[in-house]
Amino acid sequence: MKNKPAYAIDSVDHALHLATMLQQEGPLGVSEAAGRLGVSRSTAHRLLAMLVYRDFAEQGADRRYQAGPVLRPADPPAAPVAVLRQAAIPHLRALVARVQETANLVVLAGTETRFVVTVECEQILRVGDRVGRVLAAHLTSGGKAVLAALPAAELTGRYTGTDVNLTRLRRELGLVRKRGFAINDQLTETGLTAVGVAIPWPSAGAPAAAVSLAMPSARFDHDLLPTWVGALSGTATAIAHDLVGA
Repeated sequence: MKNKPAYAIDSVDHALHLATMLQQEGPLGVSEAAGRLGVSRSTAHRLLAMLVYRDFAEQGADRRYQAGPVLRPADPPAAPVAVLRQAAIPHLRALVARVQETANLVVLAGTETRFVVTVECEQILRVGDRVGRVLAAHLTSGGKAVLAALPAAELTGRYTGTDVNLTRLRRELGLVRKRGFAINDQLTETGLTAVGVAIPWPSAGAPAAAVSLAMPSARFDHDLLPTWVGALSGTATAIAHDLVGA
């Protein structure tokens, strides 16, 4: 499993995290960036200035910072990430407190899954922070859960011309729809297993986001699946409820 290095360089980590936020969540002011990173305004300003210098960010007329040319080519997610994030965090924390495994909020962007929130559990052996990671949607549990809810024509449009076997993917997503959850058993990382459930987006016909539980494969137990899926489904429903008033 890929966890934070023991000797992480905080300034690099902050800059990369900030670039990810600009790409995935949209414009940020200096105070917002400082609050999200847990640093001073002056530190946030220096980080943003360096991102602007390297074309990872640019400053608008309102003095807020947005993704620059280097970051803009990526497909935008189908859901407003900042709103999702705000609604999801308290429910993800409650989920982790209940099941004691790491929880993630992911959004679908094109054929990719983007991790936008991670709440780590307190177990010594655990899956670490995945915020900012981008993985193939058809391999991740949350990605598969969202893909399974898409209309057939939209799924075909997303994967036509790719190297993904669409026939095989349709069969797998049919099983995901029947079960109501998806599993990633070491498809993206050796030693990591995850279970995901889609979040219904209130203003659209299909969900654009999902919640997942990620754990060391050694701790995955099929007998606990009903408990995990029930907790995930309750969390997804609670997030969707809060999104209605967002």
